Amino acid sequence: MAGHSKWANIQHRKGRQDEKRGKVWTKIIREVTVAAKLGGGDPNANPRLRMALDKAREANMPADNLKRAIDRGTGNLEGAHYEEIRYEGYGPGGAAMIIDCMTDNRVRTVAEVRHALSRYGGNLGTEGSVAFQFQHRGQFLFAPGTPEDKVMEAALDGGAEDVNTLDDGSIEVLSEPADFEAVGRSLQAAGLKAELAELGMKPQVEVQLSEADAERMHKLVDALEDLDDVQRVDHNALLP
Repeated sequence: MAGHSKWANIQHRKGRQDEKRGKVWTKIIREVTVAAKLGGGDPNANPRLRMALDKAREANMPADNLKRAIDRGTGNLEGAHYEEIRYEGYGPGGAAMIIDCMTDNRVRTVAEVRHALSRYGGNLGTEGSVAFQFQHRGQFLFAPGTPEDKVMEAALDGGAEDVNTLDDGSIEVLSEPADFEAVGRSLQAAGLKAELAELGMKPQVEVQLSEADAERMHKLVDALEDLDDVQRVDHNALLP
Protein backbone atom coordinates (compact mmCIF):
# COMPACT_ATOMS: atom_id res chain seq x y z
CA MET A 1 0.00 0.00 0.00
CA ALA A 2 2.59 2.51 -1.05
CA GLY A 3 3.18 5.08 -3.72
CA HIS A 4 1.23 7.40 -5.98
CA SER A 5 1.95 4.89 -8.75
CA LYS A 6 -0.37 2.46 -6.95
CA TRP A 7 -2.26 1.52 -10.11
CA ALA A 8 0.88 0.42 -11.96
CA ASN A 9 2.13 -1.42 -8.90
CA ILE A 10 -1.17 -3.26 -8.50
CA GLN A 11 -1.13 -4.31 -12.15
CA HIS A 12 2.45 -5.54 -11.70
CA ARG A 13 1.43 -7.55 -8.63
CA LYS A 14 -1.58 -9.05 -10.41
CA GLY A 15 0.59 -10.07 -13.34
CA ARG A 16 3.01 -11.75 -10.99
CA GLN A 17 0.18 -13.58 -9.24
CA ASP A 18 -1.20 -14.84 -12.54
CA GLU A 19 2.23 -16.22 -13.39
CA LYS A 20 2.48 -17.99 -10.04
CA ARG A 21 -1.07 -19.13 -9.33
CA GLY A 22 0.18 -22.15 -7.35
CA LYS A 23 1.93 -19.89 -4.84
CA VAL A 24 -1.12 -17.66 -4.57
CA TRP A 25 -3.26 -20.70 -3.77
CA THR A 26 -0.75 -21.84 -1.14
CA LYS A 27 -0.93 -18.46 0.61
CA ILE A 28 -4.73 -18.39 0.52
CA ILE A 29 -4.94 -21.93 1.92
CA ARG A 30 -2.78 -20.89 4.86
CA GLU A 31 -4.90 -17.79 5.47
CA VAL A 32 -8.10 -19.85 5.40
CA THR A 33 -6.61 -22.41 7.79
CA VAL A 34 -5.41 -19.81 10.31
CA ALA A 35 -8.64 -17.78 10.07
CA ALA A 36 -10.69 -20.91 10.78
CA LYS A 37 -8.39 -21.85 13.66
CA LEU A 38 -8.72 -18.42 15.30
CA GLY A 39 -12.36 -17.64 14.61
CA GLY A 40 -14.12 -20.89 13.75
CA GLY A 41 -15.20 -22.46 10.50
CA ASP A 42 -18.42 -20.47 9.89
CA PRO A 43 -17.69 -17.57 7.52
CA ASN A 44 -20.93 -15.83 8.57
CA ALA A 45 -19.54 -15.49 12.09
CA ASN A 46 -15.87 -15.08 11.12
CA PRO A 47 -15.09 -11.91 9.08
CA ARG A 48 -11.47 -12.89 8.54
CA LEU A 49 -12.46 -16.26 7.12
CA ARG A 50 -15.09 -14.58 4.95
CA MET A 51 -12.44 -12.28 3.46
CA ALA A 52 -10.09 -15.20 2.83
CA LEU A 53 -12.83 -17.11 1.03
CA ASP A 54 -13.57 -14.04 -1.11
CA LYS A 55 -9.90 -14.01 -2.17
CA ALA A 56 -10.12 -17.72 -2.90
CA ARG A 57 -13.10 -17.21 -5.18
CA GLU A 58 -11.26 -14.46 -7.06
CA ALA A 59 -8.35 -16.89 -7.53
CA ASN A 60 -10.73 -19.62 -8.79
CA MET A 61 -9.74 -22.07 -6.08
CA PRO A 62 -11.56 -25.42 -5.92
CA ALA A 63 -14.17 -25.64 -3.15
CA ASP A 64 -12.78 -28.99 -1.94
CA ASN A 65 -9.39 -27.40 -1.22
CA LEU A 66 -11.05 -24.70 0.85
CA LYS A 67 -13.18 -27.16 2.81
CA ARG A 68 -10.07 -29.17 3.73
CA ALA A 69 -8.28 -25.97 4.79
CA ILE A 70 -11.20 -25.01 7.05
CA ASP A 71 -11.32 -28.53 8.50
CA ARG A 72 -7.59 -28.39 9.26
CA GLY A 73 -8.05 -25.04 10.96
CA THR A 74 -10.92 -26.26 13.13
CA GLY A 75 -9.10 -29.48 14.00
CA ASN A 76 -11.36 -31.83 12.03
CA LEU A 77 -8.39 -32.83 9.85
CA GLU A 78 -4.73 -33.30 10.69
CA GLY A 79 -2.28 -30.91 9.09
CA ALA A 80 0.54 -28.43 9.62
CA HIS A 81 0.11 -25.88 12.39
CA TYR A 82 0.83 -22.38 11.15
CA GLU A 83 1.62 -19.32 13.22
CA GLU A 84 1.63 -15.68 12.20
CA ILE A 85 4.87 -13.73 12.39
CA ARG A 86 5.57 -10.12 11.44
CA TYR A 87 9.07 -9.03 10.47
CA GLU A 88 10.14 -5.40 10.22
CA GLY A 89 13.10 -4.16 8.25
CA TYR A 90 14.58 -1.81 5.70
CA GLY A 91 14.85 -2.09 1.95
CA PRO A 92 17.11 -0.27 -0.52
CA GLY A 93 17.45 3.44 0.19
CA GLY A 94 16.25 2.95 3.76
CA ALA A 95 12.62 2.22 2.79
CA ALA A 96 10.64 0.86 5.74
CA MET A 97 9.14 -2.61 5.25
CA ILE A 98 6.64 -4.82 7.09
CA ILE A 99 6.62 -8.48 6.07
CA ASP A 100 3.75 -10.63 7.31
CA CYS A 101 4.30 -14.39 7.30
CA MET A 102 2.55 -17.63 8.17
CA THR A 103 4.85 -20.52 8.91
CA ASP A 104 5.23 -23.92 10.50
CA ASN A 105 8.99 -23.35 10.88
CA ARG A 106 10.22 -20.01 12.28
CA VAL A 107 13.90 -20.83 11.69
CA ARG A 108 13.36 -21.46 7.97
CA THR A 109 11.19 -18.36 7.53
CA VAL A 110 13.50 -15.84 9.18
CA ALA A 111 16.48 -17.24 7.27
CA GLU A 112 14.66 -16.88 3.93
CA VAL A 113 13.42 -13.37 4.71
CA ARG A 114 16.85 -12.24 5.91
CA HIS A 115 18.51 -13.70 2.79
CA ALA A 116 16.12 -11.87 0.45
CA LEU A 117 16.62 -8.57 2.26
CA SER A 118 20.41 -8.78 2.29
CA ARG A 119 20.53 -9.86 -1.37
CA TYR A 120 18.85 -6.64 -2.51
CA GLY A 121 20.40 -4.12 -0.14
CA GLY A 122 18.05 -4.36 2.82
CA ASN A 123 18.28 -5.66 6.36
CA LEU A 124 16.08 -7.11 9.07
CA GLY A 125 15.14 -4.75 11.90
CA THR A 126 13.98 -5.32 15.46
CA GLU A 127 10.35 -5.49 16.55
CA GLY A 128 8.87 -1.98 16.52
CA SER A 129 11.68 -0.50 14.45
CA VAL A 130 9.40 0.62 11.59
CA ALA A 131 5.83 -0.26 12.66
CA PHE A 132 5.28 3.23 14.09
CA GLN A 133 5.54 4.59 10.54
CA PHE A 134 2.42 2.67 9.40
CA GLN A 135 -1.29 2.55 10.20
CA HIS A 136 -3.51 -0.53 9.86
CA ARG A 137 -6.13 0.42 7.28
CA GLY A 138 -8.60 -0.99 4.80
CA GLN A 139 -7.93 0.04 1.22
CA PHE A 140 -10.02 -0.07 -1.95
CA LEU A 141 -8.48 0.99 -5.26
CA PHE A 142 -10.50 1.88 -8.36
CA ALA A 143 -9.26 2.17 -11.92
CA PRO A 144 -8.52 5.55 -13.51
CA GLY A 145 -11.72 6.86 -15.07
CA THR A 146 -14.04 5.57 -12.32
CA PRO A 147 -16.55 8.34 -11.42
CA GLU A 148 -15.07 10.05 -8.39
CA ASP A 149 -18.37 11.47 -7.10
CA LYS A 150 -20.01 8.06 -7.18
CA VAL A 151 -17.11 6.45 -5.32
CA MET A 152 -17.03 9.23 -2.72
CA GLU A 153 -20.77 9.07 -2.02
CA ALA A 154 -20.86 5.29 -1.65
CA ALA A 155 -17.64 5.18 0.38
CA LEU A 156 -18.70 7.85 2.87
CA ASP A 157 -22.15 6.28 3.20
CA GLY A 158 -20.39 3.06 4.22
CA GLY A 159 -18.26 4.80 6.84
CA ALA A 160 -14.99 5.31 4.91
CA GLU A 161 -12.30 7.44 6.50
CA ASP A 162 -10.99 9.11 3.35
CA VAL A 163 -11.24 9.13 -0.46
CA ASN A 164 -8.26 10.24 -2.56
CA THR A 165 -7.75 10.70 -6.28
CA LEU A 166 -4.11 9.77 -6.90
CA ASP A 167 -1.65 11.24 -9.40
CA ASP A 168 -2.18 8.32 -11.80
CA GLY A 169 -5.96 8.91 -11.89
CA SER A 170 -6.87 5.92 -9.73
CA ILE A 171 -9.14 6.46 -6.73
CA GLU A 172 -8.23 5.20 -3.28
CA VAL A 173 -10.72 4.64 -0.48
CA LEU A 174 -9.41 4.20 3.06
CA SER A 175 -11.23 2.88 6.11
CA GLU A 176 -10.65 1.82 9.66
CA PRO A 177 -10.18 -1.97 9.82
CA ALA A 178 -13.47 -2.40 11.69
CA ASP A 179 -15.36 -0.56 8.92
CA PHE A 180 -13.75 -2.44 6.01
CA GLU A 181 -16.64 -4.81 5.34
CA ALA A 182 -19.33 -2.11 5.66
CA VAL A 183 -17.50 0.15 3.21
CA GLY A 184 -17.07 -2.77 0.80
CA ARG A 185 -20.79 -3.57 0.92
CA SER A 186 -21.70 0.07 0.29
CA LEU A 187 -19.38 0.30 -2.72
CA GLN A 188 -20.69 -2.98 -4.09
CA ALA A 189 -24.31 -1.87 -3.66
CA ALA A 190 -23.48 1.20 -5.77
CA GLY A 191 -22.26 -1.06 -8.58
CA LEU A 192 -18.60 -0.22 -7.99
CA LYS A 193 -16.02 -3.00 -8.24
CA ALA A 194 -12.61 -2.29 -6.72
CA GLU A 195 -9.53 -3.65 -8.46
CA LEU A 196 -8.00 -4.02 -5.01
CA ALA A 197 -9.74 -4.53 -1.67
CA GLU A 198 -7.57 -5.48 1.28
CA LEU A 199 -6.48 -4.77 4.82
CA GLY A 200 -2.86 -3.74 5.13
CA MET A 201 -0.35 -1.38 6.67
CA LYS A 202 -0.50 2.09 5.12
CA PRO A 203 2.64 4.24 5.45
CA GLN A 204 2.16 7.62 7.07
CA VAL A 205 5.08 9.08 5.11
CA GLU A 206 6.38 7.78 1.78
CA VAL A 207 9.98 8.00 0.58
CA GLN A 208 11.26 8.65 -2.94
CA LEU A 209 13.96 6.21 -4.07
CA SER A 210 16.64 6.68 -6.69
CA GLU A 211 16.12 4.80 -9.94
CA ALA A 212 18.67 2.15 -8.95
CA ASP A 213 17.18 1.68 -5.48
CA ALA A 214 13.65 1.53 -6.93
CA GLU A 215 14.74 -1.26 -9.27
CA ARG A 216 16.26 -3.17 -6.35
CA MET A 217 13.10 -2.57 -4.32
CA HIS A 218 10.94 -4.08 -7.07
CA LYS A 219 13.19 -7.15 -7.13
CA LEU A 220 13.18 -7.42 -3.34
CA VAL A 221 9.38 -7.27 -3.09
CA ASP A 222 9.08 -9.89 -5.84
CA ALA A 223 11.63 -12.13 -4.09
CA LEU A 224 9.81 -11.86 -0.77
CA GLU A 225 6.39 -12.50 -2.32
CA ASP A 226 7.84 -15.59 -4.01
CA LEU A 227 8.48 -17.14 -0.58
CA ASP A 228 5.72 -19.55 0.43
CA ASP A 229 5.80 -18.33 4.03
CA VAL A 230 5.32 -14.64 3.14
CA GLN A 231 1.67 -13.57 3.00
CA ARG A 232 2.08 -9.87 2.18
CA VAL A 233 4.67 -7.11 2.00
CA ASP A 234 3.99 -3.47 2.83
CA HIS A 235 6.50 -0.65 2.43
CA ASN A 236 6.72 3.12 2.24
CA ALA A 237 8.66 3.46 -1.03
CA LEU A 238 7.33 5.46 -3.97
CA LEU A 239 8.01 3.16 -6.91
CA PRO A 240 7.96 4.38 -10.51
